[in-house]
Amino acid sequence: MSLAEYTQDDYYSGSNKGYYQYIKLADVISNFIVSQVGDDKIIKKVKRAEVSFHAQRALQELSYDTINSIKTQEIEVPPSLSMALPHDFVGYTRILFTDETGIQRPLTPSKTSSAPSAVFQDSSYSYVFDNTGKLSLANESESVSRFRAANQDTNANTDSNINFLEEGYGYNVDFGKRYGINTQLATKNGSFVIDQNNGTISFSSDNKNRIIVLEYISDGLNISDDMKIHKFAEEAIYKSISLAIISAKSNIPEYQINRLKKERRATMRSAKLRLANINIADLTQTMRGKSQQIKH
Repeated sequence: MSLAEYTQDDYYSGSNKGYYQYIKLADVISNFIVSQVGDDKIIKKVKRAEVSFHAQRALQELSYDTINSIKTQEIEVPPSLSMALPHDFVGYTRILFTDETGIQRPLTPSKTSSAPSAVFQDSSYSYVFDNTGKLSLANESESVSRFRAANQDTNANTDSNINFLEEGYGYNVDFGKRYGINTQLATKNGSFVIDQNNGTISFSSDNKNRIIVLEYISDGLNISDDMKIHKFAEEAIYKSISLAIISAKSNIPEYQINRLKKERRATMRSAKLRLANINIADLTQTMRGKSQQIKH
């Protein structure tokens, strides 16, 4: 449980709106020790540090595929056509640019370029090593540098008012005449390359001066104040901690471990259903028109 920490006046006039749907991980650890550890409980004795470790690991696993832990960042692409990965970045879900009308359009990862580690070479093309005998690497590869500098048609990608169905314009002119297009590379929105070694994202030149939105996954363990879990998944994290602690102990009957596995599986399933936020009105709207015949 997590009780209100502010008066209603403080809440509505402050900047911490929406906090009540979450519970801090520190409170989860304290609640677990109070409710799950004791002489008359399955877990007789456990150190708080051990509970803290398993709680953080449970939060990480829940963040990857159960909790909606997707964060966003919006930036204007600088002249360098590069942005730093967020400090709590684990993986990205989508990278988009916002057009003049506020519509977000997806960028695609480049299939024809990458961000390799660039090795320094001398005039005879031999590898260069530092004074410790370690291979010397450049801060950025030539592949990434050339990818950002490539000349592309910027005008074709920024006009959001073109009617491509208008007779005599766009693909309608060439309808039925284009063959062999590679759908993996077919995009007019631009592309990007992620350099994991340097922690940057490089964009193609047609993204210059665009507003970029990065949607990424975090494990929720970056800052202590940010370590929280949605209340819909609170029971799931308790069961995950119990299973992890019991599984690490010796001389525990197998039926107890199996019981905790089933309970954890059930609470995980419940958490996913709750966090899916399935709304009957949205579902009805989506299903409208599904019976209409699609003509080819």
